[in-house]
Amino acid sequence: MKHLSTLEFKDAPELSPEELVKKELADLQAKLEKKSADEHAALKRRIDELEAKASRLPVGNGNADAGLETKAFETFLRGGADKMDDLEKKSLVVSNNTAIAPPEFGNEILKLLRQFSPIRQYANVRTIGASQVKYPRRTGSTAAVIVGETDDRTESEPSYEQVGISPCEYATYSDISNWLLEDNAYGLEGELQEDFGESFGIGEGNHFVRGNGTTQPMGLLNATGITTVITGNASGFPASTPADVLISMFHKLPGAHAQNGVWLMNRNTLGAIRLWKDGMGRYLVLDPISEGAPTTLLGRPIVEAVDMPDIAANAFPVMFGDLKGYRIVDRVGITILRDPYTLATKGQVRFHARKRVGADVTHPDRFVKLKVSAT
Repeated sequence: MKHLSTLEFKDAPELSPEELVKKELADLQAKLEKKSADEHAALKRRIDELEAKASRLPVGNGNADAGLETKAFETFLRGGADKMDDLEKKSLVVSNNTAIAPPEFGNEILKLLRQFSPIRQYANVRTIGASQVKYPRRTGSTAAVIVGETDDRTESEPSYEQVGISPCEYATYSDISNWLLEDNAYGLEGELQEDFGESFGIGEGNHFVRGNGTTQPMGLLNATGITTVITGNASGFPASTPADVLISMFHKLPGAHAQNGVWLMNRNTLGAIRLWKDGMGRYLVLDPISEGAPTTLLGRPIVEAVDMPDIAANAFPVMFGDLKGYRIVDRVGITILRDPYTLATKGQVRFHARKRVGADVTHPDRFVKLKVSAT
């Protein structure tokens, strides 16, 4: 029992060795119990903190169980930033001009945007912090050739260019009466989400397909460098072998890009292609075999885009490619400005919504588009 210090027990020499062992065990047990109690208390404090944090998360649209951000947003809509307490202001991004961007509001807007702009779901989306962003694009590659043991080697160099994307601004507003702001009990922020989401979704979706690249984001159909396949018919597809055109499109892309490609067309074009069958009488367009799976054509998903043109002379009704080669840059997310002054004499408040977004094709070699033309 050399480990039992005689110094520790010099004031108690009358204790027997057995009693000394029992005392040391009791002290050790007391230390363990104290350590366990401290750890338990720390764990309980952590759980309480997590529960408090969870109670502040957004879980509704204006009901009694809504999170702090949602409640703060409602307060802002009804009475402006002056009616918000410090905690509510901290829960939102409030600028000097009382424009706000509540996190859960922006998330809901994005969900609505997807209904009108399916390209955003598949494209390469980035957030930027400048008025313009540039990406390098390779236009030429090195070339290796066979040489003899002492032959001179041939020089080759890659070449690059830059693709610049400048965001455009989208904006809209809604006028709401003071009475409605004060008396509504059904979730006003949800109504604004739908209204603004639809406005931004329609605008973005159209330009991601048809945009001119100057005053609008560059649309897929107007981007340069994309391979074009013609139908061979001035007003539609060949009557006898219409599917051959789509098969040609599919094989115009390298295998790596085709494996990630999707078909882009509107519902009218899809309705026409659905009628096509192969030589065995089987439909080329296959419906999903499980919930959530996509409708496919030649094994690749079909993305319905309302802004794609119908089948008509000189139109581009179908596009195929890897949409990761299309880049969307978000400069400013959804912000809301509450203006209680402009329509004050009419008893209304105007809510301005805006966002800035740009887009362009960064990899035209990943796409092929179909033109309805005889030559």
